[in-house]
Amino acid sequence: MAGLKMLLDPTRVGREAEKLEVDLHKRIIGQESAVRQITGIYQTFVAGMSSPGRPIGSLLFLGPTGSGKTRTVEAVAESLVGDPRAVIKIDCAEFQHSHEIAKLIGSPPGYLGHRETHPLLSQDVLDQHHTATVKVSFVLFDEIEKASDSLWNLLLGILDKATLTLGDNRRVDFSRALIFMTSNLGAAEMGSILRPGLGFTSHDAEHQPVDEKTADRVSRAGVDAARRKFTPEFLNRIDRTVVFNSLGTPELRQIVDLELQSVRDRISRATGTKAFEFTIDDGAKDFLLKEGTDPRYGARHLKRAVERSLVQPMSNLIATGQVQSGDQLMVEFDSGCSRLVFLKEFKDSVPQTGTPSEKSVAA
Repeated sequence: MAGLKMLLDPTRVGREAEKLEVDLHKRIIGQESAVRQITGIYQTFVAGMSSPGRPIGSLLFLGPTGSGKTRTVEAVAESLVGDPRAVIKIDCAEFQHSHEIAKLIGSPPGYLGHRETHPLLSQDVLDQHHTATVKVSFVLFDEIEKASDSLWNLLLGILDKATLTLGDNRRVDFSRALIFMTSNLGAAEMGSILRPGLGFTSHDAEHQPVDEKTADRVSRAGVDAARRKFTPEFLNRIDRTVVFNSLGTPELRQIVDLELQSVRDRISRATGTKAFEFTIDDGAKDFLLKEGTDPRYGARHLKRAVERSLVQPMSNLIATGQVQSGDQLMVEFDSGCSRLVFLKEFKDSVPQTGTPSEKSVAA
């Protein structure tokens, strides 16, 4: 007699991976594929099924600047160990010449300055952000296409054997590391494929869904650009290649809300028990979005707009004592002068001397 059979669901994820996925969706906007790939790799690691003798995972992020590649890596670290600065970031623009590789691995014994050279990728540096529950390291090679062949060859050993040999022959174990690489390769080709309104072409452009055929062309353009730049042996050692989407107006609106929450957190840290609250109307959000929309910088330019038009004026209000503990600040857009204005709300009584000229105006 045959035994009973039960249909299993291999698409379900465990509690740790599910928590990571939820956290990443809160922090990363418009990059579903990246979140899905990272969650899958982490689920494999938690289940103990990662390839032995290799890093936990290696991912190559392709896409235009300002689409959230570096922010995604920081979000992973923030979700898992509670600190976005736990990422060991290697700026590959600093390693365009072969001799500069000594800054990563240190100089061999006998070379001038050997004892004064401290490698950037030692075991202590790699493990410094491990916690009692999560012993994972996060290493980011930013703008990998700018690195010299020596750095790419160094990465071959790390990606294949999870091992790096330093200048003094000490070995560094990368078997508990997530390796991320970012690149802007193919960004121009990807932008030319997308229809107007999908990227940063206009603040007023309506977001149009990307059909499957267009999405496939965009992804292929990024991958083809990477294949032209990197050798097959290098690309074959990378576990996942993720092409980041250009951000449209709906995604940028959500990023504005994330930036505003970040400003609230900064106010709380800066003022402590003297914190005040602020609200911002839709007109002011639209102004920040318009000021921060730039095809060259993506969401990164949006951050600058928030700093310039919101954070700096608020800093002045705090420093001059115009806002105090428990105050309610309202940020509105004045269409007459095309600026943000800052108003303090009085709940108990309204000063009779208040006039429009007393509004605090952001430059």
